[in-house]
Amino acid sequence: MAEIPIERKFAVLCEIVRAQHFAWHEAVAALCPGVSAAKVTDKMWELTGHETARAYLKRLDRTKPLAAQLAASIVWSSQCMGEAASVALAEGKDEAFVRHADCPWYHWHKRLGLLAEDRPGCDIWFRTAAEDVNQALGTALRIETLKALPDGDDCCLRRIWVEG
Repeated sequence: MAEIPIERKFAVLCEIVRAQHFAWHEAVAALCPGVSAAKVTDKMWELTGHETARAYLKRLDRTKPLAAQLAASIVWSSQCMGEAASVALAEGKDEAFVRHADCPWYHWHKRLGLLAEDRPGCDIWFRTAAEDVNQALGTALRIETLKALPDGDDCCLRRIWVEG
């Protein structure tokens, strides 16, 4: 058997992780019929946001613009998961935009009829991470979704800024 290139292994691994997420979702729905799988999923994304903030806090430098750093961290994480993500910085202020031109999570949600859970999961994840960063650093980072693929937009676009 031929050696599998590392890039191919990684792409397959990312798909396995997503498949396991949705298998977990299905298991909750099957074994806990009185519990909303969507609410459990929302809680999972909240917990993921807490862990994400801990990871991001290790890399953030308070002496540099925080919105740009948070945006870069989100894009880095997204690209690691095989998402088409990029950062645009606002000139002259601590504001940045994260654009996801495409996202495998969106396609999985759409294919499985769970599109209503796609945007809320991301919103909870990113909002929780920003809130935890604020709590740790005493800052006022904010994040808002301006566009979303599951809403029929051409991309997911999030604005990140520091209030005040």
